[in-house]
Order: sequence, then structure tokens, then C-alpha cells
Amino acid sequence: MTDEEFEHAVLAGIEALPEWARGELRNVAFLIVDEPSSRESGEDNLGKDEMLFGLYEGVPLSLRGNDSPMLPDTITLFKKPILCTYTDKDDIRACIENTIWHEVAHYFGHDEEWVEKEEARRGRTK
Repeated sequence: MTDEEFEHAVLAGIEALPEWARGELRNVAFLIVDEPSSRESGEDNLGKDEMLFGLYEGVPLSLRGNDSPMLPDTITLFKKPILCTYTDKDDIRACIENTIWHEVAHYFGHDEEWVEKEEARRGRTK
């Protein structure tokens, strides 16, 4: 998958979010990075066979006050882990879409346990 195709898949993944969720995204930057740094990988407590596809960094909506200016939140997608795990373009697109959904759920304040249960309920896991 080319860089341009990957970018288009990320845009499509954002568009696939429910309309109400897209309407609530404020001051969020979506980034594409080749690989997570050792700090980013370490923060997620990954096992040796696990890969990090995405990362939300910021202050979840559920914890924000209304009076202080905030730096932009970021949702980063890690291209190489996704492309190393999936080779079929439809699988890559599905992974990107679910990774975006997963990280946006963290933006809304859901913890990892809730996100994993909801992914299982939706039948959409990475």
C-alpha cells in the first residue's frame, strides 16, 4: 500500500466514525508515523508479540474543564506495524478503521477494558 493509499484509508476511517462522534471531535490531530517510539511502545505495556497500531495522547473529554486552553490531542496511527500485520488492502483498511475507532473511544474517556469489550461486542478487533 502506498503512502497516498494509506492516507486515504485514514481519511476513510475517520469518515466511518458515527456522525455524532465526528461532530464531537475538537482540537484533535490525526497523525501517521512509521513506527512507535520506545516510549510509546513502553507506555502501552505491550507483550513481545504485540504491535501498537495507534495511540491516543491528550486529555479525554470526560476529564476536561471548560476554562483552560488545551494543546491539541493527537491520535497517531503507526503505519509499519499495520502493514507488517496485514497485507490485504481490505484488511489494512479494516484495521485502520478499527484503530481510529479504538483511539477515538479513548478520546471520549473510555478505558482499555471498556474499549476491548466493546470491540468484541461489535465483532471488530484489530
